[in-house]
Amino acid sequence: MEGGPNIQETDYYSVSEDENRYTGLAYHFLDPRGKCHRFIALFFMCFLGFGSYFCYDNPGALHDNFITDLNLSETDFMLLYSLYAWPNVILCFIGGFLIDRVFGIRLGTNIYMFITLIGHTIFAYGTYYNIFSVMAIGRFIFGIGGESVAVAQNNYAVLWFKGKELNMVFGIQLSLARVGSAVNFWVMEPIYKWTTQFYQGYQCIGVVLFIAGMTCLFSMICSLFMGILDKRAEKLLRRNINAPHQVARLTDVKDFPLIFWLISIICVSYYSSIFPFIAQGESFFVKRFNLDPQDANTVNSMIYIIAAVTSPFFGILIDKVGRNLTWVVLSILITALAHSILIFTYLNPYVGTITMGLGYSLLAGALWPLVALIVPEYQMGTAYGLCQAIQNLGNAVMSILTGIVVKSGYFSLEMFFLGWLGIAIIASIFVWILNTSQKRILNMTPQERERAQELENQDQEKLLGDSEQDSSGEITPNSDFQIRNRYLSRIGAPLPANFNADGHTTLR
Repeated sequence: MEGGPNIQETDYYSVSEDENRYTGLAYHFLDPRGKCHRFIALFFMCFLGFGSYFCYDNPGALHDNFITDLNLSETDFMLLYSLYAWPNVILCFIGGFLIDRVFGIRLGTNIYMFITLIGHTIFAYGTYYNIFSVMAIGRFIFGIGGESVAVAQNNYAVLWFKGKELNMVFGIQLSLARVGSAVNFWVMEPIYKWTTQFYQGYQCIGVVLFIAGMTCLFSMICSLFMGILDKRAEKLLRRNINAPHQVARLTDVKDFPLIFWLISIICVSYYSSIFPFIAQGESFFVKRFNLDPQDANTVNSMIYIIAAVTSPFFGILIDKVGRNLTWVVLSILITALAHSILIFTYLNPYVGTITMGLGYSLLAGALWPLVALIVPEYQMGTAYGLCQAIQNLGNAVMSILTGIVVKSGYFSLEMFFLGWLGIAIIASIFVWILNTSQKRILNMTPQERERAQELENQDQEKLLGDSEQDSSGEITPNSDFQIRNRYLSRIGAPLPANFNADGHTTLR
C-alpha cells in the first residue's frame, strides 16, 4: 500500500467536498476525525507491533531449552540478542529516514513488518534444522524489521493523534509492548511442553518458534488494515494537497534543536537504569532478599506488569493536564526513589518494583510525545528513528558496563543506576531552561498549546500573504522554510546558524 512521504498533521487538514457526508453516530465511526474511527485505527496501530515484541524474547522464555536442545553456549545464546541490538544502532535511524523520504508511512510499515515476519521465519527454520548460522541471519533480519516497525508506530501515532490523545496513545503502545513481552514468558513454556508430544529436541523448539511466528503474521495483517484506513483518511482529509512539500534529508539531523538531543540524553540515561536492572533482577532479588528464583522472577516482572496496566491511564492524565516536562522530572524522581528503596531499605521488594513500574510508565507517556512538539512532521520518522538508534546504542553499551560493575556487588550497581538517573535529571533541567528561554510549548497545558498554535497559524497566514522582491524587481513567493524562520525570529526562537531573521541564507 503506497504512501507518499510522511505528511503534516491536523494543522493542514482540509476535508474534501464531502465534508458533511457523515453526521451523528456515523461521523464518529466513519469519519477519520471521529473519535471512534481513530480508536479503531489505534487497535491496528498497536497490534502491528505486537508480533515483534512477542517474538523478540522467545529465546529468553525458552533459555534452558535453547541451551540443552540446541547445545548452545551462553555466548552463542547472547549473540542472538546482540545480532538484534547492535545493527539497530544505525539501521532503525535509516529506517525512519526511508519512511520520511522514500517509502512513506504505509508502504514503509508494510515493508518493515514483512521483513520482521521473514526474519523470524528464517530464525525458526534454522532452529528446526539446528543450523546456527541460519538462526543468526534470521535474528539479524528480524531486528532490522522490528525496530523500524516501532518507528513506524510512533509516526502513525503522531499522524492520527497529535493535538488529541497523543500522550495516552504512547501509553497504550507501551502497554501493548509490555503485554507482548509478558505473554511471551507466560505461554512459550506451556507451548513447548505441548509440542514435545509430537517433536523432540531442536525440532520441538523450531515448531514452537513457527507457532510464535503466527503473532507476526497477525501483525502483518494489522499493518495492511492500518494502511487501508490511513489511505482513506488521506483522501478524505486531503492531506497531501494541503501539506507543505518539504523533503526529509539525512543531513537534517544537524539542524535538530539542542532540546532534541537533550531529550535523547534523558531517554538513554533513564532507560539505562531500567532495562539493565531488569536483566540482573532475578539474581539481585535472590541475593539481596533471599528469594527463590521463581519468586524473584515474579517480583522482577512487576515492573512490566505495572507499566502495562498504568501506562494508558497516565497517558490520559497527561493529555488532560499537559505539563509534560513536569511529569518527566517526576517520573525520574519516582524511579530514583524505587532504586533507593531496593538498596537502602529492607521493605518488601514489591514496593520497589511497583514504584519503578509507575515511574517507567509515567516517563513513556510524557517523554516520547515531546519529539512531536519540537521536530517538523516531515522529519518525524528520521527523528524517532534517531531516538531509537541512540537508545539501542545506550542499551548495548550499558549491558556491557552493567556486567562489569555488577562484579563489584549490587550496591555498586545500584549506585551506578542512580548516577544515570542523576544525569537524566540534569538533562531535564537544561530542557526546562531552554523551553522557557525559547518560548517553546513543551510544558504548557493543552489549552495554552492550542492558543499558541492558533497564533502561529495566524502569523503564517500573514506571512504567506507577503511577498519579496528579488534584485531584478520580480515578485518571489516566500518558501515554507523562509516562513518558518521568519516566524521563529518573531517569537524569539533560535534560527539555523546560516540563516538570517528573514529566512535568507547567509553567505560564508
